[in-house]
Amino acid sequence: MKKIILTVAAVFAFGFANAQEATSSEGGFAQGDLFVSGGIGFSSSKTGDVKTNGVNFSPAIGYFISENIALGARLDVDSGKVDNGVAETKTSGFGVEAFGRYYFTPAAKFSVFGELAVGVGSTKTEVGNVEDKSKTFGVNAGAGVSYFLSNNWAIEAGWAGLGYNTDDNGGDGADKTNTFGLNVDLSSINFGLIYKF
Repeated sequence: MKKIILTVAAVFAFGFANAQEATSSEGGFAQGDLFVSGGIGFSSSKTGDVKTNGVNFSPAIGYFISENIALGARLDVDSGKVDNGVAETKTSGFGVEAFGRYYFTPAAKFSVFGELAVGVGSTKTEVGNVEDKSKTFGVNAGAGVSYFLSNNWAIEAGWAGLGYNTDDNGGDGADKTNTFGLNVDLSSINFGLIYKF
């Protein structure tokens, strides 16, 4: 009886090891691959009587024009609210970005990439009956990693490290806000999910 149990256990262990080995070769990108991705985020905080809520959504589509290079477009949609018990401030934003990525090991399950993105957008802020609108422009570079969970599904983490952004603060003679920064503390990591066709 002991030999039968050990034999069955060995067969299951061997089968499991083979299944793991078979799935480890799945995934990766190749020239001509099309992918969609997206990230979603939610934040909420409260300090005393001040409540802050925010949500953002960023769907994207990309296409591998060569073995290592993918080009694509991304939408950025966000909304937020700050309530201090006296007045409520609502913000909403919409933007579109074009991006290029260089994948260092695209055919592998795990790959590191560098990204350069150029985008434009608009932001609306409402405080009571007062509404302000502004236009934004940005050029940002960053790095990321993707890891395939199966042949078609992958998880992704991206980090915007270096960027230049400008906000016209509503135009009409208002001073622009220009921001240039290098973010080395990894505080702006975002996560997403990829589906490869």
